[in-house]
Amino acid sequence: MVSTQLIERDPEKLGGTPVFFGTRVPIKSLFDYLEAGDSLDTFLDDFPTVTHEQALGALEASKEWLLTQYETAA
Repeated sequence: MVSTQLIERDPEKLGGTPVFFGTRVPIKSLFDYLEAGDSLDTFLDDFPTVTHEQALGALEASKEWLLTQYETAA
């Protein structure tokens, strides 16, 4: 389950785009980096306001959601 301390949506921050809690870094940026072949460490170096735990939490939440969707469809 996604922690309330992991992701936030606030109309005052980037128009309500989901961001890592306490930052202005869109969650999508993490996936863009990984999709481009960049490492998690590169992402964290480029966005120092995002913690390692937050990034792993986002990946874990995505994994859980995908697995749940797959199991539901099977």
